[in-house]
Amino acid sequence: MFQQFLQRLRLRLVEHLDGPLLLIMLALMTVGLSTVYSATYDANNRALAQALNMAVGLCAMWAVAQFPPQKLMRFAVPLYVVGVVLLVLVFLFGVKVNGARRWLSLGFIRIQPSELLKLGVPLMLAWYFHKHEAVLKLRHYLVAGLLLLVPFALIAKQPDLGTAILVGAAGFYVLFFAGLPWQVIIGLAATGAGAAPFVWTMLHDYQRKRILTLIDPTSDPLGSGYHIIQSTIAIGSGGSFGKGWLAGTQTHLEFIPERHTDFIFAVFSEERGLLGNSVLVLLYLLLIGRGLMITANASTLFARVMAGSITLSLFTYAFVNMGMVSGILPVVGVPLPFMSYGGTALVTLSIGIGILMSIQTHRMLVRQ
Repeated sequence: MFQQFLQRLRLRLVEHLDGPLLLIMLALMTVGLSTVYSATYDANNRALAQALNMAVGLCAMWAVAQFPPQKLMRFAVPLYVVGVVLLVLVFLFGVKVNGARRWLSLGFIRIQPSELLKLGVPLMLAWYFHKHEAVLKLRHYLVAGLLLLVPFALIAKQPDLGTAILVGAAGFYVLFFAGLPWQVIIGLAATGAGAAPFVWTMLHDYQRKRILTLIDPTSDPLGSGYHIIQSTIAIGSGGSFGKGWLAGTQTHLEFIPERHTDFIFAVFSEERGLLGNSVLVLLYLLLIGRGLMITANASTLFARVMAGSITLSLFTYAFVNMGMVSGILPVVGVPLPFMSYGGTALVTLSIGIGILMSIQTHRMLVRQ
């Protein structure tokens, strides 16, 4: 009887976990933890803290995977409303750090409400489209666009362009998978291109400087161009096979800024070289490919658009981070999924993987 209990418990623990997703995620976490350890070799407590963050993320992933998609929909409206209200409170009473008002102090802890919207926005839009699935018209896409625009504008105002881009991208992907007409997409792209000069005048000075630095980093080698110059030197110095773990000179001589967070890809590239980068890119492609398979097999509109949004958001994270570290995109605050040090982003990404697992493992139940 005891053995039967253990067997049922074992089955219960893995019943709603998707094996391929879990293996890819664990591989990325393992690579990420070893790279964080190397990047923070003089402060190894950060590697331990990252290991704890990963444990929390895995627990959150498992817990979310147990909920079927129809129950996840119940969290959409409350999470969105709470997130927007907290963003308004940040705008009014938020703590200002380094010129940006992104944090809300609760006395014993500070929170960054914008992180809630990375999942809150796609959940809300997916719920909205699922509710109106039978009668979707252009006005529904306009309402969804407004639901997306409100948190995007509040986050961009903080200013936090990196998070605003991620939230905006996650919301747009929901619109895309919900069937937004191509004519509208092309029209929006043309409008955006035409409005570029106006948008340029609205950017903060440091944001304009980042874009100009992308064109010519050597114009300010000790200022705004320092990040890109040092990261590209690290990537190039890794060569084909890298310098080896804990042997990166750019890393351990502390030339690479934010080497354990946003610029961890530069640390990895210096130590593992082109071969290691190829394996890392392959892992991300496998993760995205599995997510797209889950999207294609989803049983409901909510599940399909939510899975598609999460999957393409993971692509956006990886592409933008690697692009900015490699010097082909402006520097924005976007972490490398399951690699960069940090608890909030890691848990948010893990919850996203949990939602994908929920959609995959509950799909037969939903069809019945």
